[in-house]
Amino acid sequence: MRIMGLDYGTKTVGVAVSDPLFITAQSVEIIRRKEANKLRQTLARIEELIREYEVEKLVLGFPKHLNNDMSDMAEQALDFKEKLERRTGKEVVMWDERLSSVESNRILMESKVRREDRYLYVDMVAAQIILQSYLDYIAHQGSLNTEEQDGKDNI
Repeated sequence: MRIMGLDYGTKTVGVAVSDPLFITAQSVEIIRRKEANKLRQTLARIEELIREYEVEKLVLGFPKHLNNDMSDMAEQALDFKEKLERRTGKEVVMWDERLSSVESNRILMESKVRREDRYLYVDMVAAQIILQSYLDYIAHQGSLNTEEQDGKDNI
């Protein structure tokens, strides 16, 4: 079982998947479309990747404003979430993605990717960042639950 991370954009969706142990996120691809509202092929490709990687859960970037207000893209991401759940039958977790594109660009810059080529990778790296953040969170939650349980056993 794996978890898939998605960075939804108006014309692209960056895709990343976890390793089977939920420790690391790896970039997979960027799904590109010609028109913003044409999602049928995008959803079909995500379904193919779900089968290929044996994905059980999806984590979708939630692009809220820094002040926590909903952006237009956040509304579109929520609509995309509904479409994903309806089409795949999988759980879709919305995950705060604020500054993931900034971090993605920083990583690409440090990796010496030319400025004019960064757009080719930024969404895929952003999906990896979103998924890695989620994986780190669930790993931390697991360690907290273990510590809480250990504490209860000692009482």
